[in-house]
Amino acid sequence: MACDAAMSTMLSKPVLQCHINATFSTSARSPDPTRISLRSLKSSPYMLGSSSSAATFAPSSQICSFSCKQPAVGFMLGQGRKTPNLRVSAIIKEHTGSILGAENLRFVVVAGRFNEVITKPLVAGALETFKRFAVKDEHIDVIWVPGSFEIPMTAQTLAKTGRYHAVVCIGAVIKGATTHYDAVANSAASGVMSASLNSGVPCIFGILTCENMEQAIDRAGGKVGNKGGEAALTIEMASLLLHISADKRAII
Repeated sequence: MACDAAMSTMLSKPVLQCHINATFSTSARSPDPTRISLRSLKSSPYMLGSSSSAATFAPSSQICSFSCKQPAVGFMLGQGRKTPNLRVSAIIKEHTGSILGAENLRFVVVAGRFNEVITKPLVAGALETFKRFAVKDEHIDVIWVPGSFEIPMTAQTLAKTGRYHAVVCIGAVIKGATTHYDAVANSAASGVMSASLNSGVPCIFGILTCENMEQAIDRAGGKVGNKGGEAALTIEMASLLLHISADKRAII
């Protein structure tokens, strides 16, 4: 047996209209499959102030829908997971970066020479993306280091100079017969993240971690695309942080 009904709850100060769809199925352990309790929704950050009462539904379909006025965003219920379904009011400010207007931004690419048959095409893809979005050649530097393990320290040092709006980290770690791959890949990933956090400058992870050379080739301009070019879209993050720094009210 399934349920289908509609219910609306009005609060004293409605702020936002939210719509909830839920799918219910019967259970042998459920004494009354035509009833659903809303008590569990009350603890949800999306449903502050929601009713804790139970509602009885008619068994006509598998979908139960109801709308309610809530001082929160709406969300969709399905398969036991909550997925935000945000509807922004006129009061809420949204701030995003842009991939346009990057001609005055400065970037540096830090690339590992190890597996350069892969990293050189990745760097070329990054430079092509910068060119496509009007970043000036004189505003781009490329720094080569021995391998991916050396990228994080170099990235952090360059980020702290204050000369760049973002650092693109490019490398290739390909799995071999030993656990060396895991050590380098994990260190590179955590190191690039630490470089961002310690410097306040976006350090973008464009380091391939592949099972074999074929996977790496596919991602260095092959059938999967060029991940170096995708990493260079950090233009958006550089733009966003520049905006936040210029107008601190954006995060108040």
